[in-house]
Amino acid sequence: MSESDRPRPPAADTVDAAAATRADAEVPAEVDDPSPSALTDPSSAIRGSAEAALLRGVDAADAVAEARTVALDAERRTGSHVDMLTGLQNDEVVSAFIKLSDQFLGSLGFTEHGFRHANLVGRIAHNVLHHLGADDELCELAAVAGYLHDVGNVVTRANHGLSGAWIAYDALRRLEVDPYRIGLVLSAVGNHEEQYGSAIGPVGAAVILADKSDVHRSRVRKGADTATDIHDRVNDAVTHSFLRVDADAATITLELELDTDRSTVIEYFEIFLDRMVMCRRGARTLGCEFRITANGVPLG
Repeated sequence: MSESDRPRPPAADTVDAAAATRADAEVPAEVDDPSPSALTDPSSAIRGSAEAALLRGVDAADAVAEARTVALDAERRTGSHVDMLTGLQNDEVVSAFIKLSDQFLGSLGFTEHGFRHANLVGRIAHNVLHHLGADDELCELAAVAGYLHDVGNVVTRANHGLSGAWIAYDALRRLEVDPYRIGLVLSAVGNHEEQYGSAIGPVGAAVILADKSDVHRSRVRKGADTATDIHDRVNDAVTHSFLRVDADAATITLELELDTDRSTVIEYFEIFLDRMVMCRRGARTLGCEFRITANGVPLG
């Protein structure tokens, strides 16, 4: 329903609302063939920036309002209500940073990483632990960590789990959360990326599973070139994704429905194999086996 997405040419907005990702690649320091519009209309490029939006009256209060609206939809879709998430959604710093993170990543050509993704990852992480019989408090901490896991992108994409952990620390201190519980959240936020993360406990494992399962065409931004970009193409092909937890069978299954006219299962694994390995390790931390089905066919 968070990540190391490979950049592609910039795009504007999201198509809808549901999941995808990429593999990190270096952003070139110089562009040999810049976009003609960037050369011929610099004022338009500036007006479209997040910084310029501040001069038009966009501020943290707008971000809070958007956070609340998206949260209501996410709660309806997942059936997961978490009191502490309400506090975070009303926090102007957290809401502004999540909104800016998504804007910054959009300008670099990454998929959606805004309130939609934050809410789904948080609530799916909550539900994973809930269905496995965890205490309510542990489920709530997983929801908080999932909601905050990508907020560090407001600083930089590189090591955003680490910068995000310190942003999460300040936010949770404002909510007067116990430091021991804050520590569990920080560990989950700091360990959610496959390049340097590990599923060292139930909270972190649930966040990993929720984050990496958020693959869907609604995370592809408008204007993306799905014909030439494999990451956009694969995400655009996923019409439905669902993380099914079966406590009795001790399995956690990512169920995908793919439009094979748009992409193939092989392409899915080509770009997401490392994430699926991380999901397997996360599931085992929870005492479960991780499985995948595509169009009803078991893949492992």
